[in-house]
Amino acid sequence: MSIPLRLRLSLLASTALLSLTACAPVKVRLGWRTPLAQTPITSMRATLPKGPAIAPGEKIPLVVSITEPNGQVLQTEGQGHGKIFWHDLKLDTTLVTADQKGVLALSADPRDSEGQVAHVTVTVPSHPDLRADLDVPLRYDYPYTADFSGTSGSSGSDGFNGSSGTSGTTGSLDPNHPSAGGDGGSGSNGSDGSRGGDGSDALSVQVQVTVKPGAHPLLQIAVSSGDHATAGKSQEAFYLVDPQEGSLTVSARGGSGTGNPCAFGNWVGWDRSPCSRSSSDSSPGTPAESCRCRS
Repeated sequence: MSIPLRLRLSLLASTALLSLTACAPVKVRLGWRTPLAQTPITSMRATLPKGPAIAPGEKIPLVVSITEPNGQVLQTEGQGHGKIFWHDLKLDTTLVTADQKGVLALSADPRDSEGQVAHVTVTVPSHPDLRADLDVPLRYDYPYTADFSGTSGSSGSDGFNGSSGTSGTTGSLDPNHPSAGGDGGSGSNGSDGSRGGDGSDALSVQVQVTVKPGAHPLLQIAVSSGDHATAGKSQEAFYLVDPQEGSLTVSARGGSGTGNPCAFGNWVGWDRSPCSRSSSDSSPGTPAESCRCRS
């Protein structure tokens, strides 16, 4: 017997909703998850399917695979689309952090990790003899973005609805003396909504770049905006970029839709000491919505 299309779609939607909302015991009873405490394991390994490296500010998912004595391989939920609960595993990390779903994250400031290698150790509390180690090298061939745009304006308030008109009088249905009903009264016009607030202008942005020498030279970039003497208005960010494969796009769009110029200058490193010479990519007063730094 064929199942109508509408019923099939309804069943699929219900199954998808149940998989998202079902608690752990329900998922185990339905066979969607396998508790490791009840599973014999011969080996375990950790991988980064979107790796093998991580960039400052990036988040990448970790996948853990276990092999049973019969050769069957089980993987973690989430990116691994498997049956292993993350709460059945213990993650110890160096340099990176890991959330409850096995997603690794590295600090966006490259000064926190420059010259180091991140590391992840996976253990199974119910199987203390098992352990998987994974080194996570750093990469800088990443499309970075820095947004120093002004804030959006506030939304205007809605207008009020107009009042309803009055009902007309009922006509007579007497066959000897029929009469039409009276006209109803007109409703009143609604009031106009108030105007939204203007967006704020973007602050001026300065981008300083220097080359970090080595076997594989990298660009050290500092991006700052606003007056650092004005509390609450200045912003600053640092980047380490591969000049061959990486990029940095800086945006500074004001609330009126016109950005402020980005000023590029010579720079000697993370200490922000400027060289004696500097240059600007835009003449004074010339709007530049974004400045792109790429070799």
